[in-house]
Amino acid sequence: MLELIKQPWPWYVAGPLIGLTIPLLLILGNKPLGISSSFRHICAACMPGDIEYLKYDWKKEAWLLVFVFGILIGGFIAYQVIGHPEVIAISPDTEEHIRSLGIQDIRGLLPSEVFSWKGLLTMEGFILIVIGGFLVGFGTRYAGGCTSGHAIMGLSNLQFPSLVAVMGFFAGGLIMTHLILPYIFKL
Repeated sequence: MLELIKQPWPWYVAGPLIGLTIPLLLILGNKPLGISSSFRHICAACMPGDIEYLKYDWKKEAWLLVFVFGILIGGFIAYQVIGHPEVIAISPDTEEHIRSLGIQDIRGLLPSEVFSWKGLLTMEGFILIVIGGFLVGFGTRYAGGCTSGHAIMGLSNLQFPSLVAVMGFFAGGLIMTHLILPYIFKL
């Protein structure tokens, strides 16, 4: 069983499992699925006060907090039981592109030359980790949700704003990969 879990699941298994969550949430009362709103729920629960944005009944969405903590606990357990690969299989073209940016150590999930405490002290690391993190948080709030919330839940509910957001995510990813990222590594 552990060997089955360690392998990537084929699209025809994983896709329908993800797709079946939407009808389940609709049956349970049209509950929206998204992770980014959980931060607001945590803030509303922990910081009662005079902030108008946090004055709402966050307990109605308590199930989502359980879901988020389940993801965190599940990720921790998976890391402890399954572990992580030392080398990630990526296409030769992607590997060549990463190396052309000056990143040589591409073992693991993230290049440690950039995504580490040592990398944080470089200009590239600071831009990608700190500024990039701020922009992701801002974009999530500005778009009214994260990529998975819009792409899975919003598109399944045929919400036009989610279609616009997903198109923006893809366009932004292409612009970042082909225009901005090479510029950052030439600084």
